[in-house]
Amino acid sequence: MASLGSEEWKAICDKFTNAQNLTDVESRNDPENDPFRSKYKAREILREIHCSLKSFEVSDGEEDSGAEGGDQRPTGQPVDGLLEELFERGFSGDSPAGQRTARLAAVEYYLGVNHVDTEELSAGQEHLMNCMKLLERCRVTTESVSLFIHVRNQLGILWAGRDETEMAQGFLETAESIYLRYMKEDGSPPTDLVEYFTTNEKMLTHQERGKKFELAYTHTMYYLAQVYKNLGQTERAATYCHSTLQRQLQLNQFSPMEWALNAATLSQYYITKGYYMEGRHCLSAATVISALAGEAPSEAAAQESEIESERRDQLRQKRAEIARCWIKYCLNLLQDAKKVLQDNIGELDTDLQEDLKRKRRLEEEEEEKVRKSALRFGSEDTFDSIASLEEKVSCLLPLDFTEARNIFLVGQNNVTQAKEYFQMDGYVTDHIEILQDHSALFRALAFFEEDVERRCKMHKRRVDMLETICIELNAQYYLMVRRQLMFELAETYNEMMDLKLTLANRQADTQSLDNHTIKKFNHLCSASAKYYQMFLDSLCSPEGKFPEHLEEEVLRPTLVARFRLARLHSRLICSIPLTQLDNLSKSLENYKYVVQYCEAHPDAAATVETELELSKEMAGLLPLKINRLKARMAANN
Repeated sequence: MASLGSEEWKAICDKFTNAQNLTDVESRNDPENDPFRSKYKAREILREIHCSLKSFEVSDGEEDSGAEGGDQRPTGQPVDGLLEELFERGFSGDSPAGQRTARLAAVEYYLGVNHVDTEELSAGQEHLMNCMKLLERCRVTTESVSLFIHVRNQLGILWAGRDETEMAQGFLETAESIYLRYMKEDGSPPTDLVEYFTTNEKMLTHQERGKKFELAYTHTMYYLAQVYKNLGQTERAATYCHSTLQRQLQLNQFSPMEWALNAATLSQYYITKGYYMEGRHCLSAATVISALAGEAPSEAAAQESEIESERRDQLRQKRAEIARCWIKYCLNLLQDAKKVLQDNIGELDTDLQEDLKRKRRLEEEEEEKVRKSALRFGSEDTFDSIASLEEKVSCLLPLDFTEARNIFLVGQNNVTQAKEYFQMDGYVTDHIEILQDHSALFRALAFFEEDVERRCKMHKRRVDMLETICIELNAQYYLMVRRQLMFELAETYNEMMDLKLTLANRQADTQSLDNHTIKKFNHLCSASAKYYQMFLDSLCSPEGKFPEHLEEEVLRPTLVARFRLARLHSRLICSIPLTQLDNLSKSLENYKYVVQYCEAHPDAAATVETELELSKEMAGLLPLKINRLKARMAANN
């Protein structure tokens, strides 16, 4: 800027530094009743800078006529030729006119961010669009590329905040395209925004410039990840999220706990897709990086301030949330293995098991090498720690009890850690969800256990952890949770009953079961029936009337509960004919309910196809059995 004297220019630079200090530092201490005081002061200073720059515009002797009338698209969305225009048209960044225009655009940018920060979004948008219009006079060069990207990032955030996701997408994808083309054609560390108002002796180093520019693009990727997620493009969102996390580590620009929680959250996407190596990597990195936040201060620390207490609580909570993500990893890995290995009656297919073991030995080493090279998180300080933690947890589907137990134990250790924070007192729903996951871990592990007695004991552990809570929970406030627990307890007792019968059949014929075994079998049968009935009773109105129409969320569970109750009543072992008759009548009543409800509501049939088919069959057979029993009873009287 030739017409600006060195003293005048220094004064402008000092004003800019003051405005930055007010925005970034002083604003943190603004009172609650005047939260934007410092930012309003910064705004006035930025306006003064803008006026100073405008006053020298004419005296520069540079006419703008040749650069007017550039692309005026308000959306910033990529269209044919837009990128070419940005790189080929307009002032050069190092020309006097280019410098003046870029500086005016930068002030508009900072005024836009200032207004957005003070929740004046329309004014903020106006200033940011003014910045865009000024930049249309300039080519994308080393001197301007950073500002081109920053302003589109801010407009992307602004439109995303208004739920205008496609508008946000346009700005952010253009910012990404600008970065990629610049890095391909030039790649040198570009001028940073603060350098527009910095004297020569205070210019940034090449390294500082490069880091700030890469951070701006990292923000572009972060915001694009959110946009793609909101557009339902989950795989693309996950890719951008993964890249963002990796770049944050490389640039050493991250908050350890926030980064760790984001990585743990990303792991859940990979887990649902069956990408267990990627999920394990994210969780291992989350665990290692969260340790960089330090230890949570002791609760008994002397004179703990409110801020320290809050920080301690946040650290404990976030680590407990990461532990819960580990639980889901272990649980899903075990459950997916069960789906692969079970036969058509839900038992372990040993032939398939051996076949998969042979295939694994041939494939696993090569596959691990290929996939590991694609996604490594970490820096020099953390890479080895992350890899070491990964080695302690398998990412392959377990094929036998030993492999399954190792995964189970990792999950159980994380259950203990999660429960330490999410205790029943204060976190009822979270605590119960963790218990349900713990129960599910036992259930998944039991599938791999060949010893029937030990399988029974695993299911008994599930009952022990859920039964007391189910009974004690307030039915009014936790109705849905209680229903889940009732249903799970009913299923668990049902599984135990089947296992006890299997064990007894191995030892003797059913006809010669000893009294102890019969008593145990009937106890499990009755306990299962009790919880199915409790579930059904919870659907009744205050007057005790069962609903004529079942809501969608309880339709299948209700019909299944009726079907299982019918089966349980018919399986009770009893030598007293009158009790036998009562049990068979209850069984028939429940089978008929399933059939009649599906006849009255044809759409319901699709949710319980197998149960409906068996119910129809039993509803036809049981009356014959009941009549034969009645005839015997009459003959004996």
